[in-house]
Amino acid sequence: MRPTVHDIAAAAGVSLATVDRVLNQRPGVRRITREKVETAIREIGYVRDVAAANLAKGRTYPLVFILPASDNSFMHGLHAEIREAMIRSPSERTSIRTVEVAAFDPAALVTALEKLADERPAGIALVATDAPEVVAAVDRLVADGIPVVTLVSDLTGSRRHHYAGVDNIAAGRTAARLLGRFLGDAKGEVAVLAGSMLVRDHRERLEGFAALMAQEFPKLFILPVLEGRDDPELAHMLVADVLSKHERVIGVYSLGAGNRGLVRALKARASSRPLTVVAHELTVHTRAALIDGTIDAILNQNAGHEVRSAIRVLKAKADGLAVIDAQERIRLDIFLKDNLP
Repeated sequence: MRPTVHDIAAAAGVSLATVDRVLNQRPGVRRITREKVETAIREIGYVRDVAAANLAKGRTYPLVFILPASDNSFMHGLHAEIREAMIRSPSERTSIRTVEVAAFDPAALVTALEKLADERPAGIALVATDAPEVVAAVDRLVADGIPVVTLVSDLTGSRRHHYAGVDNIAAGRTAARLLGRFLGDAKGEVAVLAGSMLVRDHRERLEGFAALMAQEFPKLFILPVLEGRDDPELAHMLVADVLSKHERVIGVYSLGAGNRGLVRALKARASSRPLTVVAHELTVHTRAALIDGTIDAILNQNAGHEVRSAIRVLKAKADGLAVIDAQERIRLDIFLKDNLP
């Protein structure tokens, strides 16, 4: 049975009130009595339930989410999930706010992180832009005792505490297998639409996609990556241009956002040749494109699970508690028009 404060009091020969003062480092306890209590704690193996103690004290955790400011349907969904978390804040003892920075802008992200260092929130979750200066800013926060979680896009090589997102290399490989199986023995070119190679999730998806394509579908040639910066208008222009210039394109992989522009370009193309399309994130627009056959498959990550996971991990780290890895694993879902939720 797990030792309790009653066991400490009995072992040390003191009152429960005295044990409480020692555990919470309050004054009014003689040095010799404090030493007796601390000895009893060590000898009986008492482990304090920090979360319960904080609940009893009514502690609130101020948390900050840093998100890119962009016209991106998935990010809109992420914002919506954070707003839901704000509604739950009273019951979860959190105080949550968001900070927006320019998308794919390392300097803007570093500025936001440095400002938060002075505020000292209980934890920070950020959609990371992978750059050395961002790694250094995150490492400074962690060294200063502020828990940091990366969200959606990771920052490997940094000292961040946790990553709340899917395995993006596996996601890219999954997209390649779907596209390759759909196309069968066909020979041709594949266009790839990304947001920016400055973010690790897009680079890792491309890495997984290209590796499996080369290994198992050598008849499919990947064209140079189009970087749409998650901008629907730019994505529309880039996809329309590549489809008009490359008659051998038979597949499209959209590994980032900008899918509204992608869908417009696919529907407006003059050619009647069939295209197989795999994209990321189930939104209003990609759902409609799945239903009407413009897109063949969607790989999706659950933004709500990622936000809830980030909050759980930040609170645990703030309390010095362990993280339950299985609970925080983010699943990659595959949707066709036949299994839409």
